[in-house]
Amino acid sequence: MDVSGGSGQPRSGNDEPARPQSGPTAPAADGTQPDPAAAATPGTPGPHPRDPQNPAPDGPAAQPPAPEAPAPEPPVHEPETPEPGRGPHVPAHHAAGGPHGTGRGRGPGRPPQRKPEPGGGLLMGRPFGVPVYVAPSWFLVAALITWVFGGQLDRVLPELGAARYLVSLFFAVAFYASVLVHELAHTVAALRFKLPVRRIQLQFFGGVSEIEKEAETPGREFVLAFVGPLLSLVLSGVFYLALLPVEPGTVPGVLLAGLMISNLIVAAFNLLPGLPLDGGRMLRAVVWKITGKPMHGTVAAAWVGRALAVSVLIGLPLLTQSGALGSDAVDNVGMDTVMDALLAAILAAIIWTGAGNSLRMARLREHLPELRARALTRRAVPVPADTPLSEALRRANASGARALVVVDSEGGPVSLVREAAIVGVPEHRRPWVPVSTLAQDLTDGMRVSAELSGEELLDALRANPASEYLVVEETGAIYGVLSAADVERAFVKAMARPS
Repeated sequence: MDVSGGSGQPRSGNDEPARPQSGPTAPAADGTQPDPAAAATPGTPGPHPRDPQNPAPDGPAAQPPAPEAPAPEPPVHEPETPEPGRGPHVPAHHAAGGPHGTGRGRGPGRPPQRKPEPGGGLLMGRPFGVPVYVAPSWFLVAALITWVFGGQLDRVLPELGAARYLVSLFFAVAFYASVLVHELAHTVAALRFKLPVRRIQLQFFGGVSEIEKEAETPGREFVLAFVGPLLSLVLSGVFYLALLPVEPGTVPGVLLAGLMISNLIVAAFNLLPGLPLDGGRMLRAVVWKITGKPMHGTVAAAWVGRALAVSVLIGLPLLTQSGALGSDAVDNVGMDTVMDALLAAILAAIIWTGAGNSLRMARLREHLPELRARALTRRAVPVPADTPLSEALRRANASGARALVVVDSEGGPVSLVREAAIVGVPEHRRPWVPVSTLAQDLTDGMRVSAELSGEELLDALRANPASEYLVVEETGAIYGVLSAADVERAFVKAMARPS
């Protein structure tokens, strides 16, 4: 992330094949708790879906039959329903683009194309096909800039009176238009390298260009980072040239001077060599080029970013108090001192947090390839639509399966029996409840390939949020059922693993 701009966001996975875990069962529809013998122990590891020699301790095979039904149900856990428009939570990095991937089309088992996702505020337009949003926090900053710049105008142009706040508001809008140009530079470079850009967002401290895939080479990473500050420097030069023929002490002169200085500050700040600033991404690219390992570049740039955060926290107030930033030291007391310290603390917190996030995301990217659909998929039993739930559970118990797939007369999958629906049916009613009444119809997005792993797997789930997915072989044969909750737990586990 940078104060004026930045781009993108990464993620990663597990250092070893993640095994599915069963979660807690939900209470039954009549308010009673499920039979403990039929309930899974939270956090208990389950078996590999193709490992019949290692049945899950909480699986159907480990449960004694219930008196009311031929067999108890396989353990299920309450699905963790993703937020609207999102699949399992995936953290995102700010400055270098993250491996969200692009998908491969809609063939059998291939991840579907990404659906439109909700934005982060007021949609302003779609330059180059990329949506631009203004976050609600921007209006707070615009009001703050209007107030501060209005006070400065009162000393320079006292004849403006209350109209100075209109001029200040125009400056705030023009400044953020410059920030948008900075972000568009990142976006155009990313699109030039065929890296998808999810959106641009103008927010509290500048803007963010969310590039959804990491640059493939250190050279491209360097270019992606450098073009933003470069455009800010160009804008500063343009405003300087426009200022030359303008009479000093006039409204146009003050506005042009303010925009020239602000863009110069934006460029200089973003060139500081620490993540998550653009300069940190450039440093990362250089170390990556020298060592041949992007992780080494991330670690170096992130620690420089943390040192930079401490320097900003301590040094910015001291510079202001000394008068080195252009104001008289004697004037910087009272409320001004408090404001300087608050600004320094906010900037330092943003830089420190961004550097830490960059380290965490780099670690996840290292382990992400180990997040495999095959390792997380539960074995499933195909059953006809009119099969009683008790009979379906008996079959699952006999085969050591942990999921049910409703199939048509030709054996083709048509729907998935929802876990939450199973625990909502009291055991004494299960012999009379057909599985079709508890199933969710399959859509194209709910079919994923057993060959998917890492970012491609996460892309497929994010594009079509659901609690369960049908996992199929390349031939279209049923492999099993993948729970979004299992993927979520495996992802969190990977996040906690050391690099």
